[in-house]
Amino acid sequence: MGIPNVDLADFIHGNAEQKNAFVQSLGKAYETIGFVAVRNHLIHEDTVEKLYNDVKSFFDLPTEIKSKYEIPGLAGQRGYTSFGKEHAKDSNAGDLKEFWHFGQQVEDNDPIKNEYPENVWVEELPSFNEVGIQAYKDLENTGKYMLRAIALYLNLDEYYFDDKIHHGNSILRPIHYPPITSEPQSAVRAGQHEDINLITLLIGASAEGLQVLNKKNEWVDVTALPDHIVVNVGDMLQRHTNGKLCSTTHRVINPPREKWDTPRYSIPFFLHPRSEMRLDCLPGCIAAGESAKWSPISAGEYLNERLEEIGLKK
Repeated sequence: MGIPNVDLADFIHGNAEQKNAFVQSLGKAYETIGFVAVRNHLIHEDTVEKLYNDVKSFFDLPTEIKSKYEIPGLAGQRGYTSFGKEHAKDSNAGDLKEFWHFGQQVEDNDPIKNEYPENVWVEELPSFNEVGIQAYKDLENTGKYMLRAIALYLNLDEYYFDDKIHHGNSILRPIHYPPITSEPQSAVRAGQHEDINLITLLIGASAEGLQVLNKKNEWVDVTALPDHIVVNVGDMLQRHTNGKLCSTTHRVINPPREKWDTPRYSIPFFLHPRSEMRLDCLPGCIAAGESAKWSPISAGEYLNERLEEIGLKK
């Protein structure tokens, strides 16, 4: 697989020794490659299967139906984003993909609800809406435990991130990379990039193509096993830890010509904190006399900067 493998059950249900071993394995992986494969996560295989089936059904809908769910003014944060709209930072070539966004469902009186647009519901596929929200909750819960382990590795209180991600601005993004029908101009299916958020949880992928760039500047193929998800560090966590945990460059390459007629589906969950979370350098991640690598900024400010850089926000 090219990346380390960890068992989340060791952290949630294991004894003190197993829990600590998980924390150390995860932390070392995030210091070196920035990616891990995780088994015994909290999203059920039946939910994953149903989600993939409904995702395929949605993207198979006629363009005129999908297009009515592309809502102007939302910067792509909810609903449908059509083919080629997003590009990698520092690139003008649109990625060869279309995608959907499910966002946070605030179900109490938390005033942060006013910051989020409402989710967009597909009339033609009500089950798509239901399974999407279920998967969102399961992955958010999985991410909570991953961040608790990261907090312990950083010598923070285990629950340091809990209030920062409660009703956070996370996104579940089902992606469709259509079959390639002509010679691509300059873009791979998704150009090399780093994720914006704290951590990303990826539910497999229906075809090969995901690669990460290791410390030797080599592209390494990553294919998740059926019962695993892939979880990687995003730029917000890298920034907060002053680079101690690395947000690794990754991309989705085009398949060999003989497989151009094969579509690819992928469903990442981008775990974001609340907008007010500070991403300033943690005191334990900077040596005495040294300066932080990045200037102080909030998660909301940083997100807006990055959405402009990748073409989703003007």
